[in-house]
Amino acid sequence: MFSASQSSRAQFLDKARQAREERRELKERERAAVQLQALVRRFLCRCRLQREIRREVEDFFGTNECGSSKRSALSVFRIARKLLFVFNPKEDKERFEKLCRCILNSMDVENEPKVWYVSLALSKDLTLLWIKQIKDILWFCCEFLKQLKPDILQDSRLVNLHLTMLVTFTDTSTWKILRGKGETLRPAMNHICANIMGHLNQKGFYSVLQILLTNGLARSRPSLSKGSLTAIFSLALRPVVAAQFSDNLLRSFLIHVMSVPAIMTHLATLTPERLAVIESHGLFRKFILFLSRESQCRDVCVCLEGSHTLCLLGNLVFLGSLNDQVLEEETAHFVGVLIHMLSYCQKYVSQKKSNLTHWHPVLGWFSQTVDYGLNESMPLLTKQLQHLWGVHMIRILFSDVLSKKLLENQEIAQLPAQPISPQNSLPMKNLFKRAFQKSASVRNILKPVGGKRVDSAEVQKVCSICVLYQTTLTTLTQIRLQILTGLTYLDDLLPKLWAFICELGPQGGLKLFLECLNNDTEESKRLLAMLMLFCDCSRHLITILDDIEVYEEQISFKLEELVTISSFLNSFVFKMIWDGIVENARGETLELFHSVHGWLMVLYERDCRRRFAPEDHWLRKDLKPSVLFQELDKDKKRAQLLLQYIPHVIPHKNRVLLFRNMVTKEKEKLGLVETSSASPHVTHITIRRSRMLEDGYEQLRQLSQNAMKGVIRVKFVNDLGVDEAGIDQDGVFKEFLEEIIKKVFDPALNLFKTTSGDERLYPSPTSYIHENYLQLFEFVGKMLGKAVYEGIVVDVPFASFFLSQLLGHHHSVFYSSVDELPSLDSEFYKNLTSIKRYDGDISDLGLTLSYDEDVMGQLVCHELVPGGKTIPVTNENKISYIHLMAHFRMHTQIKSQTAALISGFRSIIKPEWIRMFSAPELQRLISGDNAEIDLEDLKKHTVYYGGFHGSHRVIIWLWDILANDFSPEERAMFLKFVTSCSRPPLLGFAYLKPPFSIRCVEVSDDQDTGDTLGSVLRGFFTIRKKEPGGRLPTSSTCFNLLKLPNYSKKSILREKLRYAISMNTGFELS
Repeated sequence: MFSASQSSRAQFLDKARQAREERRELKERERAAVQLQALVRRFLCRCRLQREIRREVEDFFGTNECGSSKRSALSVFRIARKLLFVFNPKEDKERFEKLCRCILNSMDVENEPKVWYVSLALSKDLTLLWIKQIKDILWFCCEFLKQLKPDILQDSRLVNLHLTMLVTFTDTSTWKILRGKGETLRPAMNHICANIMGHLNQKGFYSVLQILLTNGLARSRPSLSKGSLTAIFSLALRPVVAAQFSDNLLRSFLIHVMSVPAIMTHLATLTPERLAVIESHGLFRKFILFLSRESQCRDVCVCLEGSHTLCLLGNLVFLGSLNDQVLEEETAHFVGVLIHMLSYCQKYVSQKKSNLTHWHPVLGWFSQTVDYGLNESMPLLTKQLQHLWGVHMIRILFSDVLSKKLLENQEIAQLPAQPISPQNSLPMKNLFKRAFQKSASVRNILKPVGGKRVDSAEVQKVCSICVLYQTTLTTLTQIRLQILTGLTYLDDLLPKLWAFICELGPQGGLKLFLECLNNDTEESKRLLAMLMLFCDCSRHLITILDDIEVYEEQISFKLEELVTISSFLNSFVFKMIWDGIVENARGETLELFHSVHGWLMVLYERDCRRRFAPEDHWLRKDLKPSVLFQELDKDKKRAQLLLQYIPHVIPHKNRVLLFRNMVTKEKEKLGLVETSSASPHVTHITIRRSRMLEDGYEQLRQLSQNAMKGVIRVKFVNDLGVDEAGIDQDGVFKEFLEEIIKKVFDPALNLFKTTSGDERLYPSPTSYIHENYLQLFEFVGKMLGKAVYEGIVVDVPFASFFLSQLLGHHHSVFYSSVDELPSLDSEFYKNLTSIKRYDGDISDLGLTLSYDEDVMGQLVCHELVPGGKTIPVTNENKISYIHLMAHFRMHTQIKSQTAALISGFRSIIKPEWIRMFSAPELQRLISGDNAEIDLEDLKKHTVYYGGFHGSHRVIIWLWDILANDFSPEERAMFLKFVTSCSRPPLLGFAYLKPPFSIRCVEVSDDQDTGDTLGSVLRGFFTIRKKEPGGRLPTSSTCFNLLKLPNYSKKSILREKLRYAISMNTGFELS
């Protein structure tokens, strides 16, 4: 009973709760339905109202267009209010255009104050409403301008419409209401305009103009019309002028307008009167002074980031080129601003490509994206930047340096003419002496004069300008060559800058700059930047000048100045290395070292090709070779760096000794030297004399690198396979090597050709006619390397350009093919340089970027560039043509042959071993010394056999004949007769292997069985079997052996020896 009543109660409560929830849900649904209905009704009402308003607007403008009546300003104001109330940019675009045209038309009506839209500004009731309305309308104009593309015709018309609206209502000059009596209202109206302008600025007016300018100008051809550009620039300038050039407005103008790519160039082209407005307001000076404050300059740069900072820089440089007076007066500020901006851009410049970098046409790899518009306008930006290194601006910035007078012309006129005589024309020492005397009187800068305080205003100014150009070179990496060419255009800038450098400090340039290396002050860095700029520019200049311009015309630098400069550079680089500065160098110090070292090596290599410096000029007297060798043995870093960078400061003889030591150490390491406990591995080869080249090639090319460096024993056999008599103690191998080299370098074989003129050897371009010609060249390289490795001198005169390639100089950025061309073909070089100097239109000569060559009776056309035979040579590309032609003749034509020979040569001789030699020195290493034969040295290292000795009368006669009766040419012929090479070994006859020996012989070579006890005794006591007067001296070059009969008279010895060496008999005659 109780439980039943409880359950019924629970059910009753559940039903009551459900009923409540149902009632609540019903109320919610009713409320939601009412709300939805209200929203829908409101939406429909709003849509209906919008339709009615738009219809009313269309009716208004439709009637207005028909011209039935002139609409009053009040009616336009009212219809504008309605349109703005429902305004949607997508739907109401055309209606808004009609409104703007209607407002502008109302402003053009004559003598109808009630029609002028601006007249409402004078109504007490409507003034504030009108101001708000015009602000809204003008901002909508700005919003439309952001979206329009000026290169589309329809959009360009709308751009003009919206710009006209902005121009009209931000300035009172066109308001007819202010004419006559209304002039008194102008201050009030100007105040309203300023209010409108301020409102637009707050909303982002300058950003709108920037977008519009970028859309219209950041392209190869501008799409903005003259009128549009004039309007935009006028609008941009109005707030700045109105605010009396306040910092805030100048900042906005610089960030949004002056950073538009090449805007100043476009102004100069389309609307030059705008530039006159800039000048009249003194804007360039104001920009420079504003940016000269470091915090403000940094702020502007941070806002713009890298690419647009460069655009601002370009525009400022262009303005500077048009404002000489301001540039002269504000040089310090102008230079400081550019340095700061370039340094900021440099932060974004990367040294290499990565996933985080993008390619920039001016800055190289760049850590920001570069948009398409910027890329299109880069040529114009580059042209703007070119003004910075143009002659006009260089003359202004370097005026202090260029104003210095070099006493050249007056002093040369005063020098007495030197009569030409044998005494004047021949001796080199007299020539250099006169050169130095002339230099001291001409420019008075050979000695480090010193005397100019480094903290003086003049020096600080020049240092700042040098820092500017050095920063430009390191930032604008892709136009570096353009910059260097511009800086070297004035012939007198670099000599005068050098004179300026020499005057610095109390004791002259070198001491000051060496002190700067150890000081980490800002002043020291600026001074070193000056030196670095001088080196970079001078190196570039000398690299692009040919020999005629350097030696005969002496453009920019006199030869005696180059002597002084090279001495300065040599000392500076030596001190940097020897004092340990280079070991720990980083950043700017390392860049300075490479800059100075690069200029030094260009001068050194030029001097190696054609001397301008006196003998021993490059050596360091304070460097003892013994100390250097000790440090090299201890692996001291400074000694290794010295050998790597400036080996020329070490005497040549010591470098050859060092080379021989390196070879000896490697032989010991490889076990190629005979010791008491071990003998080196010997490779035996059998060679037929009639097929020496073929057999040598087949047997030696298979050998490993170490086997080629080791001992090779040669056994000669005749065509029947019978062994020739003789034991090889390196002598037969020497003969084999000499014979092989003689054959392969014979031009008749066509592996090598001779140059026209001095007949020096280089790979033949048509050597490809040989089967396996590249393997042959590699074999030749190995043979040549083996000769150098063993110290065997071979009489093979190479062309200078080919030696440079053997050394790897052609990979250097400073290498010039044109400079080396005379060593290949001097006549061809003269013809090419005549093209360079041709004053007329070079295209009249009918040349193309190709080279026609007669190859074995067929005319073959080689294109210097792809499609070169269709590209004419013009005045613009003639320099490129000259370099391409020189490069083709000396590199491209023989590229594969040279590569194969170098590969073979380097398999025996390590590249780092010969890097310490110049091209002429490498030739001496291969072919021996070109100095006169030292007979005393030869006599001292001669071995005697067959009874001969140093006091034997025949030997005394021999040395007397060589010393007193033979000419230097005959002595060279004698040396070639006995050793197969007319030049002595580089380190003297102590290094001739085998040593030179003289043997007394009684019979002819075919009967000679060697020394016997009887023959030795007879030779010693001058006892003759029979008179040998009819026999000639003979030689065995493989053993460096002279076989000399025991002549009875000195005259007979002289006659027979002279005949033998002139006929080069060797084994053949006796």
